[in-house]
Amino acid sequence: MLMKSLERLEETLDLETAALLSRDLKNLEEFNRRKSQSLLEISRMVKNVEAVSVDGIAAKKFERLKVKLERNQEILERHMRAVQEISTIISGAIQAAESDSTYSAHVAHGGYGA
Repeated sequence: MLMKSLERLEETLDLETAALLSRDLKNLEEFNRRKSQSLLEISRMVKNVEAVSVDGIAAKKFERLKVKLERNQEILERHMRAVQEISTIISGAIQAAESDSTYSAHVAHGGYGA
């Protein structure tokens, strides 16, 4: 059962990483839900397994999973930095527009003598 959970998590990570790299963001919420569910399953199972009982196959799966988690985290961080940069640019543009009276109440009500 542990191996199946590890495989599901690995598949989810592969799908999410591929989606992020192709800028297909429509399923991110679903990927997050699936990752959370898999991690919960694995953490519950691992509590009941002694460290010495993990065989070589499981150890290799954990190592491969670790590499995939690190790659996934790297891609997610890259996307978060991009979102932050865009947010900063938009915020700066709004502040600049407000400070030069582009959106003043006077203009919004039709200008002089309207």
